Amino acid sequence: MLVLLGTLGFKLLPGLYTGEPLSWLDALFTSASAVCVTGLIVEDTATYFTRWGQVYILLLIQIGGLGIITFTSLIIIALGRRLSLRQEALAGSRSEITPQVKTKHLLRDVALFTLTLELIGAVLLLVAWRKDMPLGEAMWHAVFHSISSFCNAGFSTFSDSMVSWQHRPMPLMIVMLLIVIGGLGFLTLEELYLHARARQQRRMFRLSLHSRIVLVMTGVLIAGGAALYAMLEWNGALGRISPGGRVVNALFMSVTARTAGFNTIDYSTARDATNFLTVILMFIGGSPGSMAGGIKTTTIALIGLLAWSRMRGEEIPSVASRSVPEETIQRAVGLFVVAFGVVTACIFMIAAIEADDAVLHHFLHYMFEAASAFNTVGLSMGVTADLSETSKVIVILMMFVGRVGPLSFAAALARMRRHGDRDFRYAYEDVVVG
Repeated sequence: MLVLLGTLGFKLLPGLYTGEPLSWLDALFTSASAVCVTGLIVEDTATYFTRWGQVYILLLIQIGGLGIITFTSLIIIALGRRLSLRQEALAGSRSEITPQVKTKHLLRDVALFTLTLELIGAVLLLVAWRKDMPLGEAMWHAVFHSISSFCNAGFSTFSDSMVSWQHRPMPLMIVMLLIVIGGLGFLTLEELYLHARARQQRRMFRLSLHSRIVLVMTGVLIAGGAALYAMLEWNGALGRISPGGRVVNALFMSVTARTAGFNTIDYSTARDATNFLTVILMFIGGSPGSMAGGIKTTTIALIGLLAWSRMRGEEIPSVASRSVPEETIQRAVGLFVVAFGVVTACIFMIAAIEADDAVLHHFLHYMFEAASAFNTVGLSMGVTADLSETSKVIVILMMFVGRVGPLSFAAALARMRRHGDRDFRYAYEDVVVG
């Protein structure tokens, strides 16, 4: 409904454009990209839209982001019900995902966290940009980028996104911090807040396994991605930046690839290996209950734990002296398989439809675009505006499915598991694998 209302606003509200208004399809595309906090654009946000048009886009980003993080957090808490006595014995502790987070305070705390962090981010960006432009302009850019960064939206009021600031570490570090915090998930943020408060009061507080996996995986992906980007592009796309700046930009590339969609380099000039690494990071995405898309850090962690436990001959995957319930592992595997299948189908369709455009773009461009759309990242190799109308419709659907689909699928699997248990099974018959 919000996407449709946003589309009507783009067509009916006056004063949004500097020139001709968007077509109905492009209005739908822009609205879906803003509400689903993706960041793919068919027109330059900085020059095509007036200040009021940019405010309207920002409003859609903020409402969409708040709705997403509240909805996902509610579902995660609902899925974190108590398990059976046998499963609790295996886990060795209470089995709620985040038992300290109270559902009745969720909406209030989500809004409070979001607005407070966005305000802090805007103030920091204002300080960083104050000397580069007039005060009023600096304030607007700071507010827009703070909200867009925390919501992992990737929309920018600069025509080249963050390329102009690739030599300025301070704005990049502030934007990175906002992106990471927005991609951790409210449940983890709430637990970190409760943990800090407990330490001040000298009380014991144990972070849930969920939050520990989120924090570890986030750190590993950021550090590992940055190291690979630096290695691949040290003398390439990052070659004209100072050594210290290259490190900061490599970190920025690693952070933005999984969640946000801002860029400090032109990805069409990067190596194929660099862009394929970006596709992998986009597919993983951020963490559950966050503004970020992708199949989520915890999904990849659980699949890795499953593979490791099987190699060691263990029946039940475990980590940090805790066993992970089998149905949670099965949800992770199911989500990975479905997401991989959907993205693969989307890549195939776009590549087939755009076959006549092979002179301008090749397969990796369409793979990059499809992965960016489904995982609501917003990075592009310059393909978006050149897509045919049919391909734009596919990308719109991918943004929508990628935003609400993975969580809905996981919730549906949990519901089927909960209500579909049977008291019998069919006879076993083996199948050759490998």
